[in-house]
Amino acid sequence: MNDQQYASHCRTLLADFAAALCRRTQSLTGDDTLRGLAEDFQRLATDPEADLYVQAAALIDRLFTTYPDFAPTFPRELLWFFGGDCLHFMPDEEIGLYQQLDELRSQAGAAGQIFDLRAAKAKLLNLQ
Repeated sequence: MNDQQYASHCRTLLADFAAALCRRTQSLTGDDTLRGLAEDFQRLATDPEADLYVQAAALIDRLFTTYPDFAPTFPRELLWFFGGDCLHFMPDEEIGLYQQLDELRSQAGAAGQIFDLRAAKAKLLNLQ
């Protein structure tokens, strides 16, 4: 998995999360702030011109601080991908895991090897 593939993978995770959040909030009134947040995530996920790193960080912060009950539904990998203030929502052990995964991905890329992110994560978590 090269950098472009990883970015595409993360965009897919964001789009999937946004779609799920929109489905969960569709019965709320149009002026409900949670529904508005879901729509903002959806717009961000579908707009190729959006400044993904700046806008995503702000939306993630709103999600985690205003709606902490929904925070567990957000893909943890995206906290690492967006970095910056998003890292405040990750424990140190989890940050260490993603640092190791990034190093392994970088090494595989430098060696011209295909990197299987899921398998590497499972191996680091002793799930295999």
